[in-house]
Amino acid sequence: MTKALLIIDVQNAIVEETGTPERQPVIEAALERTVERLAALQEKARRAGTPVVVVQHDGDAGDRLEAGTEGWKVRKELAPREGEPLVRKRSCDSFHDTELAERLTERGVTHLVVGGCMTQFCVDTTVRRAVSLGYDVTLIADGHTTGDRGGLSFEQIVAHHNATLDGFDAGPHLVEVRKAADIAF
Repeated sequence: MTKALLIIDVQNAIVEETGTPERQPVIEAALERTVERLAALQEKARRAGTPVVVVQHDGDAGDRLEAGTEGWKVRKELAPREGEPLVRKRSCDSFHDTELAERLTERGVTHLVVGGCMTQFCVDTTVRRAVSLGYDVTLIADGHTTGDRGGLSFEQIVAHHNATLDGFDAGPHLVEVRKAADIAF
């Protein structure tokens, strides 16, 4: 089993305007803690010789993640190093119309450790698709986040997805949800 760390859409403007004025600082603080945990896992993966793949969403003109803007850039703490793939996408599914599967196949990856943003969109969709494509997945319980949406707080959304995805399977392939501190490469 060859693992890879997959970091999805941790971009400068990813949580901008995703909460009320009172909630926005809480959402941004949660993102900062998530970035810290992901950066620590990224270094742990690199030290172990585990592939690291970063995914970046290309938003349309006027979107907070409009391609080429400051908000679109991957957070500097998580930017890929030379030789590490950066996969650009235009949908919630990191595999859809991208070279992600090719980059993983080139590295012999069979197990993805996944974190990033936005939980209910890109993280959820990519995790489910990965399992259906034949990958085992470890979702980093405290390594993904989002903003408030649809009357739910980001905390509720994250907790719901951790509970819902833990044990999700497609044939023999399975999602396990683990805290960052419990993940080894």
